[in-house]
Amino acid sequence: MSDASVSVPVPASAPCMWMRGGTSKGGYFLASDLPEDTAARDAFLLRIMGSPDPRQIDGMGGADPLTSKIAVVKPSERDGIDVDYLFLQVFVDQAIVTDAQNCGNILAGVGAFAIERGLIKAQDGATRVSIFMENTEQVAIAQIPTTNGHVIYTGDAKIDGVPGTASPIPVTFKDTAGSSCGALLPSGNAVDVIDGVEVTMIDNGMPVVVLRAADMGIAGTESREDLDANDALKAKLEAIRLQAGPLMNLGDVAEKTVPKMTMVSAPEDGGTISTRTFIPHRCHASIGVLGAVSVATACVLQGTPANGLAKVPDGVTKTMPVEHPIGETTVVVEMAPNGTDIESAAILRTTRKLFDGTIFAT
Repeated sequence: MSDASVSVPVPASAPCMWMRGGTSKGGYFLASDLPEDTAARDAFLLRIMGSPDPRQIDGMGGADPLTSKIAVVKPSERDGIDVDYLFLQVFVDQAIVTDAQNCGNILAGVGAFAIERGLIKAQDGATRVSIFMENTEQVAIAQIPTTNGHVIYTGDAKIDGVPGTASPIPVTFKDTAGSSCGALLPSGNAVDVIDGVEVTMIDNGMPVVVLRAADMGIAGTESREDLDANDALKAKLEAIRLQAGPLMNLGDVAEKTVPKMTMVSAPEDGGTISTRTFIPHRCHASIGVLGAVSVATACVLQGTPANGLAKVPDGVTKTMPVEHPIGETTVVVEMAPNGTDIESAAILRTTRKLFDGTIFAT
């Protein structure tokens, strides 16, 4: 994380592609098109997003953390990997750019972007893109629909939170356990108690604190707007989050965007679990991709708050719809032979290219 309030030389412009990835949106850059100096890079990104400003009126940001995101992509020098991907969260109302978390939604656009920029040659039918996620040092495999050397963006796949349909992009995650915290359960426990509330502190690709909605005084079915207006709830969540940070090996998280805070309740629409997630100070319109993977994992762990409320399907392959304020995000988990550990998790996303050109900081 950097605080780019210190004056540094900022480039006047850079090539950029704006894309929707999953239920998020942001700028995609080749690493070679951004300054190598982190402070200069972050100052440039704050400028193009229009941060800090709640409206981000002087930049491309959409006045929401979900639309103030950046992907930095480069050819990989790692064996068996096509591209390296660094995710950067640009704060809306603070002069902060952080790499403390990953983003599985923005990840959905990385393969298409790499093909568009000529880093990978498109195959007929689908192009497999292996992506090293620099934030968490893990690998994801995306299958990008392609034909005649081009990405196919149109299709019949629909994801909640995005109007219309697009081509399907399956993304498979492996070995994500403990990617940020060093262990799936960084405290060593499936259940801990913070401020009298039972929580599961878990990291299967995204650090998340999972707790019962009822224990926080809500039903878990409220709208995003209602929860954002609940100052007492937000204060209680933040008090728990600040204590969870050191317990999750994340240190002082006062100025970090992790861990996420997910309140769970029984599913209402045929899913596995219902969720309301703070990311961390605003309620998510849906749920993050890797956040959904962590929550789904908590659902299969015996004795956790999520497990007690979830409807977990039988079998080695478990299709688990994670309900959220505007629909659901389905996680497909493959259980290991021991029947208790998760071997891999996959999720279906879509992406769309919005514009390609030059973005200006001056």
